[in-house]
Amino acid sequence: MLNILLLLAGFAALIFGADKLVDAASALAKKLGVPNIVIGLTIVAFGTSAPELVVNVFAAANDNTDMVMGNVIGSNLFNVLAILGLCATIYPLTVKRNTTWLEIPLSFLAAVVVLILASDLLLDGAATNVITRSEGLVLLLFFAIFLVYNVVIGLGGNADDEETETKDYTYLKSVLFIVLGLAGLVIGGRLIVTGAVNIAAAFGLSERIIGLTIVSIGTSLPELATSIVAVRKRNVDIAIGNVVGSNIFNIFFILGVSTVVAPVPVNPASFTDIYMNIGTSLLLFIFIFTGRGRQLSRGEGIVFLLLYVAYLVLLISQE
Repeated sequence: MLNILLLLAGFAALIFGADKLVDAASALAKKLGVPNIVIGLTIVAFGTSAPELVVNVFAAANDNTDMVMGNVIGSNLFNVLAILGLCATIYPLTVKRNTTWLEIPLSFLAAVVVLILASDLLLDGAATNVITRSEGLVLLLFFAIFLVYNVVIGLGGNADDEETETKDYTYLKSVLFIVLGLAGLVIGGRLIVTGAVNIAAAFGLSERIIGLTIVSIGTSLPELATSIVAVRKRNVDIAIGNVVGSNIFNIFFILGVSTVVAPVPVNPASFTDIYMNIGTSLLLFIFIFTGRGRQLSRGEGIVFLLLYVAYLVLLISQE
């Protein structure tokens, strides 16, 4: 019970910290004259991915490497199957051309890259499968390219389409909230990793399963909240763009940083999750190009939700 309370307290601190950090950093950037579109594409995007990043850095530093991979892949699966599935059942999601032709294929490419980096036994005849620090640096280079692309596209497009609301904080208040937000992230991340590892040990679950389920769902709550609010306001492109962008962030940036902190051995069981991630990314691409033009329908959303439930049942049956 104590570990469950630690986990819940960790999620609360993590989400509070991410929210305050985004608000304060956005307000400070606005006062310093940073364009609104750049704030949305960088600070806000980093903020929604901060929970996964902090948890993974702690997990990598503590040598809980199964949780590192589980959190990244689990978050990506939850983002597409659960969040997009739920959002599409609320209201069909229409996708912009840039998202269709560039970001969704890039998300699929990221999923394939993980498979290639993890397949040392197959490709190199190595003794173990491991994503090394040098491969983590390659992932970060991919991320740098994606970030530059986003900023260039944003500055060259219509900024009104990507309007980002910012708080009107003073400089002092912004700095204080940034410090408070970072403290919330650090404390929350530490509590989550400690609680999750202890729960896994108490219930006889693997760190991989805990990372794929409880931890990944908890750290994806900012994306869930952002997407549902966007769909309810009929800002449907923000909903799908938020999820696809988060998936790219998770692999290129968060997995990249995690493996630079500590090389990540790949559990043979994790290949099921990696293949599932590839299949999910491919299915999203297929759904966008079938039926109505560049749209994720309610029926396709239901299919995503059913697939996620089936995947959870498969995970439980493997334990």
